[in-house]
Amino acid sequence: MSTRFVTSALFVAIASALPADAHDPGDVVTPHFEKAIPNIPGKTLTALIVNYPPGGASVPHTHAKSSFIFAYVLSGEVVSKVNDGPTQTYRAGESWYEPPASTHLVSRNASQTTPAKLLAVFVADTDEEELTTPIK
Repeated sequence: MSTRFVTSALFVAIASALPADAHDPGDVVTPHFEKAIPNIPGKTLTALIVNYPPGGASVPHTHAKSSFIFAYVLSGEVVSKVNDGPTQTYRAGESWYEPPASTHLVSRNASQTTPAKLLAVFVADTDEEELTTPIK
């Protein structure tokens, strides 16, 4: 298991351990795929599935300086705000990208009653230790 997956799992475990009134229902991040890109030395493609329960949200976070991210909504609706861009709602089948070193200020389920699911695909330096870091 790579350091990236361990970091993501640790982040989820810490967020889940907080008292319920300390945060919104969190997201659940599941590693899906990771592979070095053979024709781009030093780069790795990592895919994560992000499940948002009804009313669930990710804490505001930054992404690795080297990571280019493609996000695709698999089900439900996800509200997202990246850097200085607008807050937007994406529905199943819609997607967006995040440039390297992005700040992800809003990432949450748009619904209080229906779950949502997102596929996040990162292309980042292979030696990048953390793909996502909570904003303090």
